[in-house]
Amino acid sequence: MAPGTWHKTACNLCYVNCGIEVLVNEGHIEKVRGDRSSPKSQGYLCNKAARIPYYAHHKDRLTTPLRRRADGGFDAITWDVAITEIAERVRDLVDRHGGKSLALYGGGGQGNHAGGAYANAFLRALGSRHVFNALSQEKTGDFWINGHMFGSQTCHTAEDVHHCDLLFVIGANPWIAHGFPNARDHLNQIRKDPARKLIVVDPRRTETAEMADLHLAVRPGADAFLLGALLATLVRSDLIDHDFINEHTVGVAEVREALLEIPVEEWAAAAEISMADIERCAAMIAAAKAMVVRVELGIQQGVNSTLNSYLEKLLIMLSGSFGRKGTNQLHSWLQPLWGNSPGQKFAPTGDEVIAGLLPPNIFPEAVLSDHPDRLRGVWVDSSNPANTASNTKAVERALRSLELCVVVDVAMTETAQLAHYVLPASSQYEKTEFTLFNFEFPTNYFHVRAGVLPPLEGTLPEPEIYTRLARALGYLPGDNALAPLREAAKRSRSEFAAAFRAFMGENPSAASVAALVLYQTLGQTLPDGTAAAAPLWNAALSCAKRSPQAVRRALGAPDDVADQALGDALFDAMIATRQGVAVTQHEYDEVWSLIGHPDRKIRLAVPGMLEWLARLDPESAGAPREFPFMLAAGQRRMFNANQIFRDPKWRRDDPDGALLINPADLSELGAKDGDWIAVESPVGRLIVRCKTDGSMRRGQLALPHGYGQAYPTPSGERLTNGPRINLLTESGNRDPIAGTPYHKHVAVRLSLLPDHEAAVHQTRSERIHASAAAG
Repeated sequence: MAPGTWHKTACNLCYVNCGIEVLVNEGHIEKVRGDRSSPKSQGYLCNKAARIPYYAHHKDRLTTPLRRRADGGFDAITWDVAITEIAERVRDLVDRHGGKSLALYGGGGQGNHAGGAYANAFLRALGSRHVFNALSQEKTGDFWINGHMFGSQTCHTAEDVHHCDLLFVIGANPWIAHGFPNARDHLNQIRKDPARKLIVVDPRRTETAEMADLHLAVRPGADAFLLGALLATLVRSDLIDHDFINEHTVGVAEVREALLEIPVEEWAAAAEISMADIERCAAMIAAAKAMVVRVELGIQQGVNSTLNSYLEKLLIMLSGSFGRKGTNQLHSWLQPLWGNSPGQKFAPTGDEVIAGLLPPNIFPEAVLSDHPDRLRGVWVDSSNPANTASNTKAVERALRSLELCVVVDVAMTETAQLAHYVLPASSQYEKTEFTLFNFEFPTNYFHVRAGVLPPLEGTLPEPEIYTRLARALGYLPGDNALAPLREAAKRSRSEFAAAFRAFMGENPSAASVAALVLYQTLGQTLPDGTAAAAPLWNAALSCAKRSPQAVRRALGAPDDVADQALGDALFDAMIATRQGVAVTQHEYDEVWSLIGHPDRKIRLAVPGMLEWLARLDPESAGAPREFPFMLAAGQRRMFNANQIFRDPKWRRDDPDGALLINPADLSELGAKDGDWIAVESPVGRLIVRCKTDGSMRRGQLALPHGYGQAYPTPSGERLTNGPRINLLTESGNRDPIAGTPYHKHVAVRLSLLPDHEAAVHQTRSERIHASAAAG
């Protein structure tokens, strides 16, 4: 790379993946700015993205494969030795127990999705489809509901925020967490426009709630009571959109009957929301011409999470806030990020497989049970379950008990410390990357980004890692067999397409590793070193076949372009465009074509949901007496992100990941702002620094995610920065259908620390932050 030059890429800190530009000088990212040429984010930049250099360059990078010794330490080994030994152990495990004894955990972290295509291909070659990842820790209840209502678990709602006149936010704080493109810009526009309104449902008076026309400060864990009371009020007051319902939905009579059974006043009291505010909220919804409902983990990881997702969708549908400009939509896909697996079960535990994914809450049981099909080997790719999955101690026991655990990552994570082998990957900015989180409608964007830094010596990008493993195991043909395909790709795309189809027909066993075949053939002809994006060719062809008119509009292509040529043109546009490109552009009324049911109608009555609604007991809304505080474990803040940010220096404030607590609660405890206190749950104890926050309700607490990571000091000692919050969470505290954890509703109690124990934690904090500052 030329020194002191700006390169186009994308942020890797949340799933919006805004386009950015980075200034690279002598192999280091020095500055970050928003990319004004990005068609999606148009120069938008948040404070977190500006700190990306702390991700790209830090002291905890891995630079050689590692093999764990019997004493728990690690020896550095060569790549050839690592690949050979891992292949032998994988082959032995598959021979003895079958491919289903292995699972993939992860498969591409935030902004690091190219590796997921290859990790999943490798897993399928082994004969397994068992996948755990962050989506199944957060979203599968929503996917399950979508499968029933829209006809496929890959149907997923989008939000036309910039055209709505009412934004209804539930369990989200987009001012801090973003979650849709240019979130702060759009919130400011709504705040300044007297014709547009904002409703926020959140126990805490968040930064977004401060801007709201109506803030419903719901009792923690009582979202289902609030949503049920609101829906019942809309039905009783006849404030629902009958024309929309009759034309586009099925099952309204059953839903209406169930909602009319709700004792609205009792449920409002359980949610601790006044009837006046419930009625005001209903009136604002009825007055809106175009409402968008925006939800996030506040209800998707809260009590009754799958039911919450159902009630959220009912609110959208009964108000007719779907399929029009400024409302909720479904979005198209270049390639679905998850699957559709209705009715499938995971044999070792009996849990449902949703969207092709398994919930991390069952991971310890899947490994530690005595079921003959239990997991015996786990491949961890760009993920850190030892920190991110519920019940850290149980997860650690499961990882230690495995016959084989291999971690592919950029740093020595807490999970890597427990692995048999650790393979050092190149970072997101040292290789070709792309994001599959393209959730926009009517125009959907995709961003292929070339590497902007030279790979760190000793690391490999994931396509190279999985190519070597697949060859060692005999799953991928050798160079001689692939050479004719590579030559065909150099001559023309049409010749390559014919040769590729013929090759796959003659080699059906290569179907599972088609991504690697494309990488080794078509990929070698792509510009800017973007070989890793080669599997997107099949995705582009499929997208053009599914939505030809939308692709033509996005590309400005004439109507007479055939589907194959259109798919090739889409692929070439993505590969050639460093700032991202529109891949589909729909008309609003085309949203109905994205519904999976043959009649294109939405099913309002979902099996089991109305029965669940009827079982809700207002008496259950309070906290248990022995654990009187409700902790939101995993709050998003100004300076926290996912587990890829390990360098403590990146945080300008909140260095210890403080526990937020109402001042009155802290005063009753006898502690003061900044003290160290103990937080105890039924499964664990954690020492944290406390911080008073008047926006918190009484009895409500919050700890941030993205902390609890060990980081090396100059002497080589590793110190943990901030709370490992999943020491407090319990695997069984989860949704009964999706298995998603109730991380936003963890019952805990607090206690003061003896002075000597507090002093120990204060010293540790000072040491790690002094070490980070010195480094």
